[in-house]
Amino acid sequence: MLMFVVALLAPSVVMAQTARTHAELPSSEQPVRRVPTTGYTLSLIWTPEHCYASKRHQQDAGDPECSGAGAHGFTLHGLWPDGDGRNRWPQYCHPVALLTDAQIAAGDRATPAPQLLQHEWAKHGSCMTGDPVSYFTLEDRLYDGIHAPDMAMLSHRRGLLVSDFQSAFAAANPGMRADMMRLNLNRDGWLEEVWLCLGLDKRPRTCPAGQGGAQGGDRVKVSTP
Repeated sequence: MLMFVVALLAPSVVMAQTARTHAELPSSEQPVRRVPTTGYTLSLIWTPEHCYASKRHQQDAGDPECSGAGAHGFTLHGLWPDGDGRNRWPQYCHPVALLTDAQIAAGDRATPAPQLLQHEWAKHGSCMTGDPVSYFTLEDRLYDGIHAPDMAMLSHRRGLLVSDFQSAFAAANPGMRADMMRLNLNRDGWLEEVWLCLGLDKRPRTCPAGQGGAQGGDRVKVSTP
């Protein structure tokens, strides 16, 4: 079982970061979209690759995801409501206020990045509930129920295909199948995120067609945890 637990930020750190949190607002490229929810995506960031990219761009020093236990495993990107087609998912359903220290503390164990929490709440959580703590509690519960395969072994496996990774991930989670997830790879084929497809009941489901992600026959490379 992969330990997803991320060291809690000290209160002084959380407060300092809260002061730097800014509003996340809809735009012409990311407009308000109120459409029916047909399911959900639980997005998990493979933090070793995320932190490698941050270091390459000299951003890791200020990235809270790249410290503590979370830097060696998955962290939670967020829980996203899905819609019924391309560019047909709910987002920015109603305006939200800046998160308070207490609200950030409710979500920063699995997502140790206050600005990302603000973004996820504004863009996705606002389409699910009026209470950010309820949103963070729900997505954390789903996140805590996910197990990961031996990521160190997969990182050393040559010729690893997307379908191989999906099968290994599904095998670590009873009731899950390979077609219930999608992989987000960067342009060089490195794993960035695992997107788990959930039904309206928040249980794993077959991913709907046309949602994107790497193809099963594509090669995937996994950064060492």
